[in-house]
Amino acid sequence: MSLMDHLTELRSRLIRAVIAVCVLGVLSLAFSRTIFGLLMKPVLDALPPDARSLIYTSGVEEINVLMKVGLYAGVFFATPVVLWQVWGFVAPGLFPHERKYAAPFVILGTLAFVAGTAFAYFVMLPTMFNFLLGGGDNAELDGRVKAAEAQEQEVVRYVRIGDLPHALELAHESSEALAARGDAQVEARDDAGPEHSAEVSDRILALGRMVDALHQGFPSDAAPLRNVMEKRLAAWKAYQTGHADKASVLLDEAAELLLGKEGAQPLLPVWHFEKHVALAKGRYLAAAWTRPMLSMSEQLTLVLVLELAVGIIFELPLVMALLASLGLVKAKWLMKYQRHAFIVCLVLAAVITPTGDPVNLSLMAGPMILCYELGVLAAWLIEKRRGNKTDAIVPAPKP
Repeated sequence: MSLMDHLTELRSRLIRAVIAVCVLGVLSLAFSRTIFGLLMKPVLDALPPDARSLIYTSGVEEINVLMKVGLYAGVFFATPVVLWQVWGFVAPGLFPHERKYAAPFVILGTLAFVAGTAFAYFVMLPTMFNFLLGGGDNAELDGRVKAAEAQEQEVVRYVRIGDLPHALELAHESSEALAARGDAQVEARDDAGPEHSAEVSDRILALGRMVDALHQGFPSDAAPLRNVMEKRLAAWKAYQTGHADKASVLLDEAAELLLGKEGAQPLLPVWHFEKHVALAKGRYLAAAWTRPMLSMSEQLTLVLVLELAVGIIFELPLVMALLASLGLVKAKWLMKYQRHAFIVCLVLAAVITPTGDPVNLSLMAGPMILCYELGVLAAWLIEKRRGNKTDAIVPAPKP
């Protein structure tokens, strides 16, 4: 075949592959939302339970995302067709006995691509997003703070129904747990930093809940509660004007008035527990001053790039075997530049992987190096098999 004939053949093969991708992509649009949910599962699982959602910043972003999902799904499902067209293009350069490997080439290529995408989905993506979005110690503190807030609500409910013994018991146990872990250490503060400011704000709200619970659980004259509310309002105004220390003093005075109310004296441990919860929450808010807001388009692009990259990497042994069959590469040459290939694999892994931690870098570079070694082995086996067949057909010399 002439060069133009080769180019014409390549064009026809590409057109068939593109048609297969487009047809399967259009069919996948009907399931694009479900596919998108599956692709985003590693991302959402790495987020806190109360923040597992993605945002879109324009009216057409969601539609664009779903169309992109359909297109890439078409690429995924059309993998056997694409591989068949690749084989059809290179088959004229093979020996007749090698052309019978068309079906194994397509099957193994498809399985390798699926194995690569599965490895990325089940191993790489969860590890990567847990590293990026896990939050480390702040995530653990967040969980403890949320548990303490849930216990505080139960304490207030016990007070509201007048069950003081259970309220005191739960408040005492929860306060000890917070103090033992160091989540609510009371420290002297000379200025109103972000941690102290968040603590005072939460204590103002907690005092309001205490007033409501006492009024319902221990009804009596409302005059003392009115004085407490005046102090609380003054504390709120001081807090809003930036005087958190003054607001803290007013809150302590309001608590003294509240606990001096008839029947409320034993509730001092409950108020101490409220302060401990506010301290723990203030510490968490001061430490975790960033929040993830992930867009649909950016996360989809990141996931799809990694999925396709790892899927193509797993095709490397098959591609190297095909090049060896065409005589374009030699196993001896591949082994000679093996060290250079390792460096290239590490560089590519560092470029593809969005995180800089060694775990995710190893998860990308390890399979890449392994696939290269398998490709070298496949090239060596092909050359050896071809050499044996050549020796078998050479006629013996005449005596």
